[in-house]
Amino acid sequence: MAEIEVKAVEKYLRMSPRKARLVLDMVRGKQVDQAISILKLTPKGSAVPIAKAIHSAAANAENNFGFARDDLFVSTAVADKAPSRRWRKLGARSRVKPIEHRYTHITVGVSEKESN
Repeated sequence: MAEIEVKAVEKYLRMSPRKARLVLDMVRGKQVDQAISILKLTPKGSAVPIAKAIHSAAANAENNFGFARDDLFVSTAVADKAPSRRWRKLGARSRVKPIEHRYTHITVGVSEKESN
């Protein structure tokens, strides 16, 4: 039987994908409730939207597929680059200082543990 993965996506978050990946590495492969409790104690700014995405994916799995929350674990957690916002600011002596604000898309997938 094929393993079903239920996903949730958070788009256009105002943070760098590189910084979000640091937090995603901590929760990948963990049980859903354990991952959310880890994120509550994490001081990084990306922990709140990642917890929201995990909670949303778990709720989708419970409501739409009838999975038990105790059997769910974070199977995939990816932070992809979104379109950046770029503009320029004038510096000293009329020189141009480029500014780039990065955005990210976070995709979290949960699936049931296989019973061996």
